[in-house]
Amino acid sequence: MSQLIYLLSPLNKEGTLSLPMISFSLVTDKIDFSKVDILMFTSKQAVDSANEIDTSWKDYPCIAIGSATKKKIESLGGKVIYAPKDFYAEILSQDIVNKFAHKKLLYLRPKEVSFDSKAYLEKHGVVLEEQIIYETSCVKYTREDKPQKNAIIIFTSPSTIKCFFENFEWDESYLAVIIGKSTKNHLPEYCKCIVSDFPSINACMEKALFISS
Repeated sequence: MSQLIYLLSPLNKEGTLSLPMISFSLVTDKIDFSKVDILMFTSKQAVDSANEIDTSWKDYPCIAIGSATKKKIESLGGKVIYAPKDFYAEILSQDIVNKFAHKKLLYLRPKEVSFDSKAYLEKHGVVLEEQIIYETSCVKYTREDKPQKNAIIIFTSPSTIKCFFENFEWDESYLAVIIGKSTKNHLPEYCKCIVSDFPSINACMEKALFISS
């Protein structure tokens, strides 16, 4: 019998049970573009939030962290000038330092981040301005919503881990599929888990479906 797969992202994906852990809200109604050459995005939600606040973000070239972020930027009419393959959380691509050391970057970001990109890049001579444009909050569930035993649970960010454990206790029969090594660091050590081969929801899905079949 196949195991049930719970996806904690706000997305709905065929073959999974949707159990979104986070909701998003804007924290500003304007973006300061006055001191910027290039924009940096690390999530699809950041792109959507920027587009809701001020569509003139499309006038600036963008660095896209992650394939889903790149697709979102391009789908809304933005221009991606660089999408580093190895830029994921702590594994910051040295190419960003090499290519943009003399450029002013504006990082449009959530209120909470799992890694201090600004401090890291500025150590290497990259001027990174930041503006918080949205925040996340946990969706509240009841005990009746808890995943069934033997479930496979897909965690797509540190926030989904935080919010899951605000709602539920971990069952030893669960298996977690984690979107990347950085996110895995936020999962309690007692949780049985595997990391997807690539940091994307689709890669997590492929891993979970393979295990459950």
